[in-house]
Amino acid sequence: MGILVVVVVFLIIWAVVVYNGLIQSRNKVKNAWSQIDVQLQRRFDLIPNLVEAVKGYMTHESETLTKVTELRTSWANATTVHEKAELDNQLSGALKTIMAVSENYPDLKANQNFSELQEELRNTENKISYARQFYNDSVTMYNTKIELVPTNIIAGIFKFQAEELFKTDSEEARKNVKVDFSK
Repeated sequence: MGILVVVVVFLIIWAVVVYNGLIQSRNKVKNAWSQIDVQLQRRFDLIPNLVEAVKGYMTHESETLTKVTELRTSWANATTVHEKAELDNQLSGALKTIMAVSENYPDLKANQNFSELQEELRNTENKISYARQFYNDSVTMYNTKIELVPTNIIAGIFKFQAEELFKTDSEEARKNVKVDFSK
């Protein structure tokens, strides 16, 4: 009888430890996502200033500027990791185009405000890249934890769900930006 009590107590302690570990991992994923969200919001907050800085110089690229503005507006309506990842990929492409096209405008490149915004965006892009990597590492560790035996038993009982990785779905987003100045 004493052995049975010890085994039951051991199983209860094990279940609590596993459950708490799963909660910690899930919270780490949520925190990692909020770090991406903060950096993406920071980038979106810089966009109106960037658009204003380049508007007077880049009259022929108004389509790109309009797209950037539309993507910024769409950001407010995005709710899932997938939606935000897709908008992020589209915006990254549009910003790359603006930066590449700016090379064709020496006055713009010399503009102090544009240079500062360009540097801010570069720093933000680096932070976003790091935050994505941290998020994906956290998600991978969490997803692995809920799939491994015997942790998967507790994960199944308490309905822990796998999280989605932040990834690029489109082949277009993986390509380098091509800019044609002959138009």
